[in-house]
Formats: sequence, C-alpha cells, structure tokens
Amino acid sequence: MKSIKDVENLDGVKVLVRLDLNVPIQNGIITDDFRIRKAVPVLKYLIEKGAHLILISHIETKENPTLKPVADALKKLGIECVFEKNYKKALANKNKIILLENLREHEGEKKNDKKFAKELASLADIYVNEAFSCSHREHASICAITEFIPSYAGLQFAEEIKHLSSAFNPDHPFLFILGGAKFETKLPLVEKFMKLADTVFIGGALANDFFKEQGRDIGTSMVSDTKLDLSSFIHSEKLLLPLDSILKDTAIMDAGMKTVEMLRQEIEKARYILWNGPLGAYETGYKASTLQLAEVLADATKKGAKTIVGGGDTLATITELKLEDSFTFVSTGGGAMLEYLARGTLPGIKALT
Repeated sequence: MKSIKDVENLDGVKVLVRLDLNVPIQNGIITDDFRIRKAVPVLKYLIEKGAHLILISHIETKENPTLKPVADALKKLGIECVFEKNYKKALANKNKIILLENLREHEGEKKNDKKFAKELASLADIYVNEAFSCSHREHASICAITEFIPSYAGLQFAEEIKHLSSAFNPDHPFLFILGGAKFETKLPLVEKFMKLADTVFIGGALANDFFKEQGRDIGTSMVSDTKLDLSSFIHSEKLLLPLDSILKDTAIMDAGMKTVEMLRQEIEKARYILWNGPLGAYETGYKASTLQLAEVLADATKKGAKTIVGGGDTLATITELKLEDSFTFVSTGGGAMLEYLARGTLPGIKALT
C-alpha cells in the first residue's frame, strides 16, 4: 500500500481526497467536529505541496444531508474550500480546493458502481483515501475507484493501520475493554482477543448476553437478537464483567461505581489498553461510567501506558471531556476499527494494495 508521502511531486496535481466528514448536525450547526479536524493535516500537507484538491465525503443527518455546513467549518480551520453541488461543474472549477456535495446523493456510491467510480476518477490525477472510518464499506468512492486512478493512503489512514496493528503484538499486561451493543457482530473480535489479551472486560449491553448465559435475571435489558454460543469463554479466567449496575425499572442501563473501581485497578496493572464502546446506554444519557473510564485511561496514559481508543460513543465521550490529545492514539473508526481488529484488513485497504 502506497502512502501519499510516496508521491515526490504534487505541484499542480489534481488530487481527489476521500474524507469522512459525516458529522452530527443540529439546526444547521455541527455539534462535534472531531472528524473534520482529523482531516486537516492531510489537506494542509497537500496544499503545501502545491496540489489542487477535490474533496469528497458522505453525510447522513436527520436534517437536510448536505455538506455545506462542513465547507464553512473547514474555512474556520484554515481550509479555504469552495462548495460545489454539481459534480460535472467540478472539472471546470478553477479553485484550488473544492468540496463536492454528499456522495450518497448518487445511487452508484453504495452499490460500488464502476461507472460512478470512473466518473469520480475523471475529476483528478490521483486519489487519496483519508477515510479509514468508512473503509469497511465496499462503496464506489472507497473500492471501485482505485481501478481507474493511481491511489494512495492518506496520513491519518496510515496512522490508523500502524496503531491498530499494534494490538496484534502488544506489550503485556494487555487489557481489552469492549462495550456497546450488537454482540453478534462482535463475537469474532472477542474470540480473537481472548487469545491475545491478558484480560478482557465486556461492558455495555454486550455484558447482558453473558449475564443471561450465567442464568442471572436481566429483566428487560437489551440482549442480542440471535442465540449466541458463549461456552468457549464464559468460564475463562481472562473474562471480566460489570460488578454492579444502574437500573431503569428492570433494565440494566449503566455500570456502577464498583465496576469503575475494578477497571481502575485493572488499568493500573496494564501496559497496553485497547478500548472501544461505552459501558452504558450512552445515547439515552447513561454515560457516567463511560466518562469516568475515559478519565482513568487518560491518567494511565500520562503514567506511561499505551492506550488505543475508538468508537462513535467513545469519541463523543473524549470530545465532551476535551481529552482528544490524552491517549496514545484515538481512532476515527467505529465499525471500521472493530472490523480491522477482527480481520486485520478492510475492503478499503485491499483496494489500495
């Protein structure tokens, strides 16, 4: 896989840059610009090298799904881009930085359509994938496009692979913390890291499947839709589950203070910590344990532990606490991070190799 840094001369070169600018927007205002800020280094690098940039991304919001607010946000970060809704007009646009409208307005994007990919490729001389967090999806702007244009990994993309790959040969003791929901999609990951890690903590709604397997009363708590075989690690000495819970009626909504204290002690012993996913129903306001966990991990990083964190609600947590720079590495990926950790590759990586 080639990096954009491998290209010696970018002066005057048209570069199509696939970014992940899918940020939350409420009433026309961006409420979390983490992914936009993460895109700035590669853009500044290309600008300094004299390249002409055409930026592409998707966005999914409940409101009008347009990237216009993102264009305004980029300007505030020093990236003077022009917003262009019409893809065909982009070829005639002489501005040095153009942000095109939402990729998913085009039917061919999600279908990984080669005709649409070829149209995208015709806009530029080379292509850069700086959307690691989208690279688990076989979409035209991620995969098919690389068949029609010289293609490279972006700066953040390369950093994602470098840091996440460290989990395959980590320092020990190694603590893996996994939260969130949808255990059926994360089972391969748990199976893999039960072998690699010294301790695996399962929290969030994922823990409910284990509680159910143990015969514990979980009331109306969220569990997986499908029957899971947890027999291979339910009795493992490596497995840790929440010690206490915060309830709403009969549903488990968050981990309690005993659990946070247990994690604090485990984190103090660990040299390498990998964390993805909240310990409670974060989106409904049950976030106390997740916020405390983020602070404990930030403190451990100061003391020399290697900490790799990621996931949508995890990112929201560290952004809320202004802790973005308090860990060894913060992944922009949610599903992409988990899939890479489970499989060691992604469709977007394969497309670049």
